[in-house]
Amino acid sequence: MMEQKNQNAIIILLFTGVLMGALDISIVGPAIPSIESFLKLGPRFSGWIFSIYVLFNLIGISLFARLSDIYGRRNIYISALAVFAAGSLIVSLSQSFNTLLIGRAVQGFGASGIFPVASALVGDIFPPAKRGRILGLIGAVFGLAFLMGPFIAGILLHYFEWHSLFIINLPVSLVLIYYSWKVLPSVPNKNVSRIDWVGIITLGIALAGFTLSVNNINASGIHSGLLAYGFILPFSIALIAFLIFMTVEKRAKDPVIEFSFFSNRQIVIAGIIAMATGAVQACFVFIPKFVVQNFSVTPSAASFMLTPFVLATAIGSPVFGRLIDKYGAKKIVVTGLLLLSSGFFMLSLKGSQKAIYYFSGVLVGLGLSVLAGSSLRYIVLNNTSAEDRATSQGMVTIFISIGQITGTAVIGLLLASMSGSNIFGTIFAGVSILLLAMVLLSFGLENKVIPKTEQS
Repeated sequence: MMEQKNQNAIIILLFTGVLMGALDISIVGPAIPSIESFLKLGPRFSGWIFSIYVLFNLIGISLFARLSDIYGRRNIYISALAVFAAGSLIVSLSQSFNTLLIGRAVQGFGASGIFPVASALVGDIFPPAKRGRILGLIGAVFGLAFLMGPFIAGILLHYFEWHSLFIINLPVSLVLIYYSWKVLPSVPNKNVSRIDWVGIITLGIALAGFTLSVNNINASGIHSGLLAYGFILPFSIALIAFLIFMTVEKRAKDPVIEFSFFSNRQIVIAGIIAMATGAVQACFVFIPKFVVQNFSVTPSAASFMLTPFVLATAIGSPVFGRLIDKYGAKKIVVTGLLLLSSGFFMLSLKGSQKAIYYFSGVLVGLGLSVLAGSSLRYIVLNNTSAEDRATSQGMVTIFISIGQITGTAVIGLLLASMSGSNIFGTIFAGVSILLLAMVLLSFGLENKVIPKTEQS
């Protein structure tokens, strides 16, 4: 068994790498006005600074996951960090919108290899009884990123230009690359020997088409938007590419996604809940707007009022990770879904009262720490073989990302097409109902608890 000192060093490396990738989603928000002014952009175009990062993150997940199965986790983790650093350099030097988008695309592509490879490393290195705890620590990164991102951006933008937000990634990446080479193990899996390029390309086209289609729906009218050329063309391409992908994968020797996974009821349930989790995370994009409207505060003050959500997520992830090791995933997932559903239900009824808002934020943050933390990855990790660990973790990330993209598009359309003072109440009530449906689904999970004899 690996020495405790090396295990701790690996946890720090994985934690920092995932944190850096997650920060580049939240840290860029406060910089949008400065970027728009510098590059003379309109709001419609600046939205692509987020979208293209998510798009290329989705495209690269399957490739990096399979590469790590073939060439070893260390080599691919370092490669992903290097690609991310290269993208950060391009963004920091950009003087045009096109160059900025190229840099963000490269960043997103590099970031796509960090989280699934880190999760697979946990499965390689740590015994089953410790995986929930470690995945919980890594999952807490997203809560920390949302908490730290705006503060870091605010400090840097007070003294420097927006480029500094991306330059800071370069020294951090170099340090991570150096210590990853020294500390991380890298033993290729002999049972995986080839890359399914056709599968990766067709899945990438399908994901890209889906992302473009949902972001091209005309907010002025849902029905007309669904019939618009900007939606129909990319969605049709996505559908055709996905059908080709399914056909190819059934014949591939080493497929990008093992469709045999979906014969496992536990993985199917975890995948559906992962998409719902992504939709819930999408709500965070709109909660600041809800706060501004309900409490008549400035946007900057609204960001600070998200603190209960974020702190609860950051604290809950490692705590629930330990509880999963002790009580099994089913009980913790059900608890998390009930917390989330209760929090959004309270927001839908009494969200305009500050005390209720803050208490709801704690419930939502704790619930999200379960689903965005270790639980779903723990379930999938313990239902797949060693050679498919990275691929299966990448699949969970894809499901969550699809939920995020779809949730953001649907909520944005509802806000644009519906009127009334209680529109957010309607949205939050809908999310609460969705989560209750996930509670019923989660009763189908098995409640495996790893024996104490396997904890060493």
